[in-house]
Amino acid sequence: MAKKFPDPFKFMDDFRGKDFKGEWPTVPEMFSITVKRFPNNKCFTDFEGEGGSKQTLTYTQANDNILKLAKWMVSKGIVHGDRVAVSGKNSPEWATVYLAALFAGAIICPIDYALHNKEIENLLNTAKPKLFFVDADKFPAFSEGKYPFKVFSLSPKFEKEYVYNLSTTKNNLSEIIPAVENDTAAILFTSGTTGNPKGVMLSHKNLVSDTYIAQTRMEVLSTDVFYAILPIHHAYTMTAVFLESISTGAEIVFGKSLAVAKLMKELKEGQITMLLGVPLLFNKLLSGIMKGIRAKGAFVYGIIKFLLAVSYLIKKLTGLNPGKSMFKAVLKQANIYSLRIAISGGGPLAPSVFKVYNELGIDFVQGYGLTETAPIITLNPVAKFKIQSVGQYFYEYMDMKILNPDEKGVGEVVVKGPMVMQGYYQMPEETEKVFTEDGYFKTGDLGWLDKDNYLMLSGRAKNMIVTAGGKNVYPEEIENAFQLCTDINQITIQGYQPDKRSQAEEIEALIYPSDDLFTRLKIKRDDKIGGEAIKKEIQANVDKINRELQSYQRISKVTILEAPLEMTSTQKVKRNYNKK
Repeated sequence: MAKKFPDPFKFMDDFRGKDFKGEWPTVPEMFSITVKRFPNNKCFTDFEGEGGSKQTLTYTQANDNILKLAKWMVSKGIVHGDRVAVSGKNSPEWATVYLAALFAGAIICPIDYALHNKEIENLLNTAKPKLFFVDADKFPAFSEGKYPFKVFSLSPKFEKEYVYNLSTTKNNLSEIIPAVENDTAAILFTSGTTGNPKGVMLSHKNLVSDTYIAQTRMEVLSTDVFYAILPIHHAYTMTAVFLESISTGAEIVFGKSLAVAKLMKELKEGQITMLLGVPLLFNKLLSGIMKGIRAKGAFVYGIIKFLLAVSYLIKKLTGLNPGKSMFKAVLKQANIYSLRIAISGGGPLAPSVFKVYNELGIDFVQGYGLTETAPIITLNPVAKFKIQSVGQYFYEYMDMKILNPDEKGVGEVVVKGPMVMQGYYQMPEETEKVFTEDGYFKTGDLGWLDKDNYLMLSGRAKNMIVTAGGKNVYPEEIENAFQLCTDINQITIQGYQPDKRSQAEEIEALIYPSDDLFTRLKIKRDDKIGGEAIKKEIQANVDKINRELQSYQRISKVTILEAPLEMTSTQKVKRNYNKK
């Protein structure tokens, strides 16, 4: 028997049995329900109009484009279960392809546009799509005719193959065998751009259940405006921004660049109310805000710091949010006054950063999940957030427990629920490895749960460092301590063995200094003479943080990097470098 939805989804009862027959709607059914409810709401917005102007499609207009493309896909031979691939910058065209493929009964395969062509080619060889939609920069390379799939453009630059210009006169929607909730909706590739790629199979039930269940901890309004600034192929943006917005009739603004000027323009003109980002994005925004406050002088800075503390105390004690009024000028200057909620995911955020946003009057929370869990499995309720936690798990709908906890209760986080993936595409052995015998998915993350079902994360199991004293050190906890350090652009903590005869490790910091530090010291980055001055400043920052850490967590070796380490699309360091 289907579980009764909480009050935020009472409206679903009017559509159950008519517009969808399963426990959960499929993605196309969810979108169609929203079109019925909010036909004239703004749906897709971008700034790709003439001269960078804003242009918007309503839900009715977006639906017309989607159904037109779905009919065209069917006319090109797409049948139930076929794969359609899409790779490009965030755009209404990308979203249209995604939804049209699902309306046609196909499986969508979103691919990271930042990958090299050879890497994309390897993923396509695994997915074996019939159709591939790609953005302008890579279209010429993939449209040479040497591939078994047909290639079309997400950009109007290639008019004939442009997604909005594809149509058929056939009225063939009745020929479609629609997906049901347990059918695969998407295959998301998380790794393996060389060799054998690992594709996460997510069903319609995985995606839709996660989209709705998240709303039991956070109210999403039909008047909200989401900002898709992180790559939309990634599970975080795909579910928490794209699918979350269309589940409620909210507007989604597509951003294509993290360049500060463009970001500021789109935040202001888009009147964004829901900003979902990664720690790096929020650190950059906050760094700019605090830099502006410090520039007003020590006296003003001291007063504002005092008022921030008062604001936070009032919020925690009463639930009221005075910061939005107290710091209105500051928030408007940063173009984030319109924000209703900000959510950080994709990696751990330092509690100090989390706290300052709440002090400023922004309802700021953290969430947690993995591609394999569609991805959201915890979310801090806005009214009952815990600053040290990545959120409360959805205990009404899923189960979470800690596997083999140590004396502090820390162990591997494992979960079971409707959002957990079907498995890895054509990899039964790899799939078996990540599930326990009783069906729990092993996240690979270490953490502990409190009595209220809030999760505290320690770090990735595979990144854990074991010291000579037998202490477990989690790199992420140390890295978090540096998030407000403006002299450091990138810090990555790893273990090293000072004595090769012993397995014991000490702590090394790989640090890429910030441009701000070079500017402040009036040194050019390629100036070898200034290297000692840079090392001295970086060591001073490390020494300061070391004093705040436990003795077994302290950094004993600092390595200054000449170039940053490679990062993922969600701005996390790829820990695949060679340890020294």
